[in-house]
Amino acid sequence: MVLYEQLLIFSDSPEDKMVATQRVNPRKQPRQQRAQETVRAIMQATAHILIHEGYEKVTTNRLAELAGVSIGSLYQYFPSKEAVVAAVLDEHADQQIQLLAQSTVDLRDAPLEDSVRTYVHAQLEAHMMEPQLHRVLCEQLPRIRGFERIQEINAQATAMVRAFFELHRARIKPQNLELAAYVCVHAVESVTHAAVLEREKTIHVKELAEEMTQMVLRYLLDDQPGRGAAAQ
Repeated sequence: MVLYEQLLIFSDSPEDKMVATQRVNPRKQPRQQRAQETVRAIMQATAHILIHEGYEKVTTNRLAELAGVSIGSLYQYFPSKEAVVAAVLDEHADQQIQLLAQSTVDLRDAPLEDSVRTYVHAQLEAHMMEPQLHRVLCEQLPRIRGFERIQEINAQATAMVRAFFELHRARIKPQNLELAAYVCVHAVESVTHAAVLEREKTIHVKELAEEMTQMVLRYLLDDQPGRGAAAQ
């Protein structure tokens, strides 16, 4: 993406934001099965190139060739390569949110300790399933979707974790559950992203998950001397 297009995404001008949005939004949604298969093939081709060659190697011509569709068919649904990458990115983000939502439902009646442990393990496993794709998408998210998308994803995750904390309010030490959810979501996400993005080979996933679980549980459940004084 050229510098001008990057500036469009972060511009405060409504006109510039509209142009940037048009570049990353799909032209139309596939309705018929054949159209859906075409879009799916294009997105799979995009993920393949992102994983094996990187974002800079993605072009609409290469996507069409690898997907086995005509360039005209690609442009029927996507106005640019940024739009295809944005679709892959949104699908990946939605999968993460759905995983969190399902976890909060499945663990609704479980003890808090078990729920936190399961959630942390699930987050790590989800990110580790396609670490190369996750890495590329994290790098491209700000310039493809802007920081608004990051804020939206974090807000959704925080709202779900906050609702879960409400079920265990009697045991949770922090009084501000909104802030507690914010802290926990960002703490787990930050460590998880670091483990995936940095590809630290000395870190074992299960051991890391248990350390993060204990970190969250100590924050939520253990009395910390001076907590109240520090907050005042």
